Amino acid sequence: MIEVRGLNKVFGDVTAVRDVSFTVPDGELCVLVGGSGSGKTTTLKMLNRLIEPTSGTVLLEGQDARALPGPQLRRRIGYVFQKVGLFPHLTVAENIAVPLTLHGWGAAEIRERVNELLDLVELDRSLAGRRPQALSGGQEQRVGVARGLAARPRIMLLDEPFGALDPLIRDRLQQSFLTLRRNLGLTGVFVTHDMAEALLLADRIGVMQDGALVQIGTPRALLASPANPYVERLLDTPRRQARTFDALAGAAS
Repeated sequence: MIEVRGLNKVFGDVTAVRDVSFTVPDGELCVLVGGSGSGKTTTLKMLNRLIEPTSGTVLLEGQDARALPGPQLRRRIGYVFQKVGLFPHLTVAENIAVPLTLHGWGAAEIRERVNELLDLVELDRSLAGRRPQALSGGQEQRVGVARGLAARPRIMLLDEPFGALDPLIRDRLQQSFLTLRRNLGLTGVFVTHDMAEALLLADRIGVMQDGALVQIGTPRALLASPANPYVERLLDTPRRQARTFDALAGAAS
């Protein structure tokens, strides 16, 4: 379980995150959504202390995140982000194995786990020896997900992992991620600016505006009762897209 209590972050004279509190029960995915500068990525990075909070508390599986040194904490948490961050001088297998090497796994264990992960994210094992520059964008992102899952974390943090991909690949990876998360029982926080993606993936959606969490609830709850005009506007796009699709489908039948 992830529990966030009164989280704040101040950069100089700017308050980037203000008094954010939420809970993610075991096995659920909370998607933080909002525009640029809303504080969602800063909030995510405070959960694993890539950014240190100015004040507030983060509890991960009941343990205060401040109880461990930052690097040790981050080894326990899967982390995937939009630009992937694969090491260009390492092969696919070596990139996936980075967390395992840090955890002190043996060579035979690493080979077995890398093959298992390639299968899990639906990548052919023949790609293991390639460098990242030889991969497509979708393949790179799958390698990033595999690396995030390598050390069998119970908690995953994802920062717009599919945002730079074309729509077809993005849809495929979203569906794959849904299946993976449910099969593995992962607890996670996922950041996106896309409300349609949030509605598709989330058990709960947290809407951020100007550093504050202005509403959190299930997708159904947000659709039924937006908390303010900003949330309503974020929901307008997927609603309009759904109406357009329904109209086109009706005209074609």
